[in-house]
Amino acid sequence: MAWALKLPLADEVIESGLVQDFDASLSGIGQELGAGAYSMSDVLALPIFKQEESNLPPESDDKILPFQYVLCAATSPAVKLHDETLTYLNQGQSYEIRMLDNRKMGELPEINGKMVKSIIRVVFHDRRLQYTEHQQLEGWRWNRPGDRILDLDIPMSVGVVDPRANPTQLNTVEFLWDPSKRTSVFIQVHCISTEFTMRKHGGEKGVPFRIQIDTFKENEAGEYTEHLHSASCQIKVFKPKGADRKQKTDREKMEKRAPQEKEKYQPSYETTILTECSPWPEITYVNNSPSPGFNSTHNSFPVNEGNGSPNHQPEPVAQLADNLLPTATPQEAQQWLHRNRFSPFCRLFSNFSGADLLKLTREDVIQICGPADGIRLFNALKGRVVRPRLTIYVCQESQQAREQHQKHENGDGSSNTFFVYHAIYLEELTAVELTEKLAQLFSISPRQISQIFKQGPTGIHVLVSDEMILNFQDEMCFVLDTMKAETNDGYHIILK
Repeated sequence: MAWALKLPLADEVIESGLVQDFDASLSGIGQELGAGAYSMSDVLALPIFKQEESNLPPESDDKILPFQYVLCAATSPAVKLHDETLTYLNQGQSYEIRMLDNRKMGELPEINGKMVKSIIRVVFHDRRLQYTEHQQLEGWRWNRPGDRILDLDIPMSVGVVDPRANPTQLNTVEFLWDPSKRTSVFIQVHCISTEFTMRKHGGEKGVPFRIQIDTFKENEAGEYTEHLHSASCQIKVFKPKGADRKQKTDREKMEKRAPQEKEKYQPSYETTILTECSPWPEITYVNNSPSPGFNSTHNSFPVNEGNGSPNHQPEPVAQLADNLLPTATPQEAQQWLHRNRFSPFCRLFSNFSGADLLKLTREDVIQICGPADGIRLFNALKGRVVRPRLTIYVCQESQQAREQHQKHENGDGSSNTFFVYHAIYLEELTAVELTEKLAQLFSISPRQISQIFKQGPTGIHVLVSDEMILNFQDEMCFVLDTMKAETNDGYHIILK
């Protein structure tokens, strides 16, 4: 019984000692820190907080950027809080990007009332694919000849001036716009994310892309090379309606998660705001000169200068026929099939060299590829060229007069004068096509040719129409003369 009565006393002693130790420890903290020594910055200086701080936006959050670009497409709800947003797009669907002017009063006054140039790109998000971007895009070009990765939907766009799509840059478009006016550009992305994945077993996740916009202002030389602002966002592109299904799947997955788990993810926003980034490094072609494939204005018309000789007036460069050679290796044969839109049959002909393919008969190719593609492949293998509907030959009168005058000066009265003619091939048999072909021949803009006349009886000038060209005989020869137009800076061309 005595032993039982000692227990509470022992517990009292232990409890008293613990209280004293705890009080001492608290007083120690107060003595070490002091009343004024405690600050939040000391706590944030701990390594664990430094690591989280590096993932947060920089302290310049209050900085207002001069421009803001808003992609009108919803962000995915299945993205964690501190990760970059991800937006799903449908292949070939037009999406609006609003170009907003966020400048403060007096900021960038040099662009007031002036145009700026923006360049939109679709590029790879992964570094691994960025390093091999050229090879990836070339492979896509072979599989999709004539298609572009990025296009502008010009009829739907607002405030866009001089839109251009460089033929050598499949993933790039550019345009001018006035920041003081409402501007919305509609884009279409034609590649899908799974086109750039490694084909192994099917069902692979598609690679993410980036939409990046770089904006430039004019320099003193009138070239748009001075960088103003860049922003980008992360996207994935699906086959038509695939983005809607993916968005719905992500939303259903998030609804099934526990409330504590949902707090770790971002909400889905109706639009995607492009975040500021560094300018895209490959901007060497950004200049004021016209891109290939677009009309340009020239200051002079070279026909009057008599440069009709092949030594002075270059012929338009004709595209060389892409004929398959018998010496082609199986790898070169595969590339030839890609370039000529026969990619679905590459696996069938994987071990065929150029000689093997050229030995196939028409019946063989049709049996392997089917009637439609078989006939097309057979004609491509044989290098058959489609004959133009109409061929005419033209020569400049100034050249004839110069050479004839030279003959007379040399005392040669013979009529055996050698004249150089250029061949023009017409397919549509229209006056517009003839104008474009003549402009191409002399390396000028079609807009500089006002009218085309044909010299008729008694020297009258008859306007060349579509109906007249339909009645031209094949391989007719004409001598070209020019006459200055009275109403503008263009020229009239006379066919004699």
